[in-house]
Amino acid sequence: MSTPAAPAPEPPAPMMQRLARVLPYFHDSRGALVVAALGMVVAALTEPLVPALMKPLLDQGFQAGALPLWLVPLVIIGLFALRGAAGFVAQYALNWAAQRCILGLRGAMFARLLDAAPPLFARQNASALTNTLVYEVQNGAFYVVNSMLSAIKDALTLIALMFYLLWLNWQLTLLAGVLFPAVAVTMRTLTRRLHRLTVDSQKATDELAYVVEENVLAWRIVRLHEAGPSQQGRFAQASERLRRLSIKSVVAAGLMTPLTQVLAAIALSTVLTVALWQSRSSGTTIGGFVAFITAMLMLIAPVKRLSEVSGFITRGLVSFERSLRLIDETPVEQGGTHDPGRARGDLQLRGVSLRYRDDQPPALDGVDLSIAAGESVALVGPSGAGKTSLINLLPRFVDAQGGEVLLDGVPLAQWSPHALRRQFALVSQDVVLFNDSVAANVALGRELDRARVESALRDANLWDFVQTLPAGIDSPVGHNGNQLSGGQRQRLAIARAIYQDAPVLILDEATSALDSESERLVQQALARLMRGRTSIVIAHRLSTIENADRIVALEAGRVVEQGPHAELLARGGLYARLHALQFRG
Repeated sequence: MSTPAAPAPEPPAPMMQRLARVLPYFHDSRGALVVAALGMVVAALTEPLVPALMKPLLDQGFQAGALPLWLVPLVIIGLFALRGAAGFVAQYALNWAAQRCILGLRGAMFARLLDAAPPLFARQNASALTNTLVYEVQNGAFYVVNSMLSAIKDALTLIALMFYLLWLNWQLTLLAGVLFPAVAVTMRTLTRRLHRLTVDSQKATDELAYVVEENVLAWRIVRLHEAGPSQQGRFAQASERLRRLSIKSVVAAGLMTPLTQVLAAIALSTVLTVALWQSRSSGTTIGGFVAFITAMLMLIAPVKRLSEVSGFITRGLVSFERSLRLIDETPVEQGGTHDPGRARGDLQLRGVSLRYRDDQPPALDGVDLSIAAGESVALVGPSGAGKTSLINLLPRFVDAQGGEVLLDGVPLAQWSPHALRRQFALVSQDVVLFNDSVAANVALGRELDRARVESALRDANLWDFVQTLPAGIDSPVGHNGNQLSGGQRQRLAIARAIYQDAPVLILDEATSALDSESERLVQQALARLMRGRTSIVIAHRLSTIENADRIVALEAGRVVEQGPHAELLARGGLYARLHALQFRG
């Protein structure tokens, strides 16, 4: 059976309609746009004056005493000085407006990233989002602004020259006007193809960037497993696809100029032939004939640039549209308005079910669990049991498909997302630090109080080390804390949680992969941090959770048993088996 053909992509919207989507971001730059428009109008109006000067110069300039000699250079120099000044003003004003547009659009995109619904980050990789926010906006502005500057100026020049030509010889001008629509049809056809190829090229660029990002982040694994050749193959395949699309784009863009030039040459040669016939039959003056031909020849340059500018505008608009889609099509995280300030820390899960994909078994399957305020609960179970999925539900990094989760008796959906997140502090095995100072990483998202930072670092057993740094708490930690050891990074994350002072604490393998001395210091810091807080701990090293108030064992997304350490050992169930396996030696 043959595979059904994929539906044909929808044709792009008309160019003016697509340009209208960008205009709101130029709202604050209306004055600059007006100045730019005036500059382009003045520059365009000076164009017909050049052929207009030819007629009196040829008809009268060579007659003794007809024109003062000083007037000719003065007029020519003044004309080109005016044109240059008007062009500079237009270019400066339009680019100033463009940079304001970039500032507003980037700000709107970054704000949307910060409050986007979590599924965005599962659907889009980091390199694609970075490319869209940083580079696509800049490229879009560069292409659109510079192309629009050329397009508007050349369009106004064409209009001015056409009016002058109509005034000189309306029959010849109408003949030229009949021949030029063929140019417009050719440009429209090639523009649509170029739009499609530009969209495909952007997707290929994202794929190539993603391959690079993966290999930069996983360079140790790639070298350890000698996966360089296979990764080189992935890179070459993605690069080749981008190369083919780029060549097709070059062909589509490159065809615009020669085709439109040939069509314009046909129109020009026809007009010249008729003009020569007219001059012989009607006795047109040499000055009038030369002025008309000069104006006709001056039409070629703006027509050529207009034929080229369509491709650049298309590329710029595709970049802008991608940025706008990130804003328009990315839903904002939804939530309620409940905000009591500081929560007590009572948590309840009632029949909670969670499935990431329809073709996979559920990550959580009808989980019922109550955690009292101030209680410490440890989650244990084999890999894939649902421990991480459960803790991701609490700050609503994922939402359950069935059942409900409550904090202090209020369903999480009724909480304001910002208020809800303030109730949780997280210390994970994957510590995330920003390329900023120690103090800024401790006080992340909150007002920096240096005394509180010092207190948090002391409680996290990190103060003695920080004092040895050149700038103390103002010392940079490097990219994701690469200036610190694993244990120091872990304790800095604990200091951040202490500073945050949230009523609910989540510890996800917080002491994994640490040496004995680092683990001892981290455990001491964690003990201080857990005091008086609702604590939920995931730990594969079962010796670290024996003192938890309650241990909850999960398997295949279900709670299979729960209770204190000694009681679960006596039952001989899942926890006892896991404990026996770990301590068999």
